[in-house]
Amino acid sequence: MFFILDEHRQYLADEVRMTAFRQAISEVVKSGDVVVDLGAGTGILGLLACQAGAKRVYSIEETAIIDLTRDICRANGFEERVRFIKNLSTRVDLPERADVVVADQIGEFGFDAGICEYFRDARERFLRPGGVTIPSHIDLLVAPVEHRQAWDHVEFWHASPAGFDFSPVHARAVNTGYPAKFRPEQLLGSPATLASLDPSCAPTTWLRLEAWCPVRKAGVLHGIGGWFSAQLSPNVTLSNSPLAEAPINRRAVFFPIAGSVAVSEGDRVQITMSIVPAETLMTWKVDVWGPAAQGQPKDENQRKASFTHSTFQGMLLCKEDLQRTQPDFIPTLSLLGEARRCILELCDGKTPLAEIEKEVHRRHQTLFRSPAEAAQFVAEVTTRYTQ
Repeated sequence: MFFILDEHRQYLADEVRMTAFRQAISEVVKSGDVVVDLGAGTGILGLLACQAGAKRVYSIEETAIIDLTRDICRANGFEERVRFIKNLSTRVDLPERADVVVADQIGEFGFDAGICEYFRDARERFLRPGGVTIPSHIDLLVAPVEHRQAWDHVEFWHASPAGFDFSPVHARAVNTGYPAKFRPEQLLGSPATLASLDPSCAPTTWLRLEAWCPVRKAGVLHGIGGWFSAQLSPNVTLSNSPLAEAPINRRAVFFPIAGSVAVSEGDRVQITMSIVPAETLMTWKVDVWGPAAQGQPKDENQRKASFTHSTFQGMLLCKEDLQRTQPDFIPTLSLLGEARRCILELCDGKTPLAEIEKEVHRRHQTLFRSPAEAAQFVAEVTTRYTQ
């Protein structure tokens, strides 16, 4: 819980972020509007909507912080205008359509915190025709980068840590994106816009995106930097770009390549990405092109290096779990599965929780050595699957 509170402290302490959302909400939310706040956290965006004149705010939050959200709202005198809903927004039904849906579910690379999934669902089920989302669209930007420290974190697995061979890890490590901070001097070329997405209309299938970045200075290419620029309202943008005049305090992403490449001014880096926004699956292909070799036509560039990586290849998948996904696998419930089914069957709308706890302990004493252990397991199941 302490880590959660500190995370929200950092959000609130980011003056650039808070100023941007305050200005955007003031610009978009009109007096009498109905507003939906997705992933409300401390409820700050809902409070800003109330200040802007919203007559009602639906504050939707899946975690237990929603009790603090209620207290914060009460402390600021807006309790009568806010409805609190503890659930994931995709599992919620609302009694009315909203004028505005707002959320700060913007990941380090823009789409990677689930914003497309939540906004698409919100547009279909929550927004009235002509309703507005904050943000309205998100640009994904990429640039070739020289970042020795981030690249060394990947190459660490080739360095025999503790005197042992950990090289099997490298194949996973090089297929993973890493949170990173970039300085302007680490960019080897100007950023390119890979895509501009309306998060409420982003497709669920693979997006194939391509950008070309001319190399502006000589250096060593270690990978690709990725960040976002979000249009919160017609006159307000929010970005974690290293080139932004006032970036928010949110890291960007480093996409490594399997080998470092020396590049020179005049080279070009071709970046091809395939993305499934809803599943955060990504493939990045990086081709480095140099000037034509001597004797070749000037318009025929020479490919100096090529790398292809995918987060699918970076997943930690074990053979035991994969076997359970095969079509011919015949599953049977484990003892823990039997206990969970027992609880769900006892949740019949008639039996009190205390009796459910006693019955679960009676039936599953090999799993739960005491009534307290059984009660804890029952609480985990009932808080997740009952209403």
